Amino acid sequence: MWWIFALLSALFAALTAVFAKIGVENVNSNLATAIRTVVVLVIIWLIVFTRGEAKAVSELSTRNWIFLGISGVATGLSWIFYFKALQMGEVSTVAGIDKLSLALTVIFAVTFLGETLTWKSAVGAGLIIVGTLFLIWK
Repeated sequence: MWWIFALLSALFAALTAVFAKIGVENVNSNLATAIRTVVVLVIIWLIVFTRGEAKAVSELSTRNWIFLGISGVATGLSWIFYFKALQMGEVSTVAGIDKLSLALTVIFAVTFLGETLTWKSAVGAGLIIVGTLFLIWK
């Protein structure tokens, strides 16, 4: 079942790139990122409140708050740089390079979380790295 959500994530990420490229035209990329962030904020809080999940906020540990906060900073920076890149480059190239995050995630998961590196993950990450190099170098 998890893979269905992962595929939906990929689908909506692809749609995000196309719609963002159209939306960022003639707009400051930081303003575009701010607007996108507000939309995401409103939608997710509506879901949390509708499903009655807001009560769990009081159960979060300090560690949860710290790492969710750091993750939020990383997300914000990612979006800022992504929108700037979309504004300047072709969406097909920018989105492709952005997927280098998958290979970096594999490396970070092995290094910092102690996850096992399988040969499939290593080959997949390696191919993504090579593909990114092809997209960057002309």
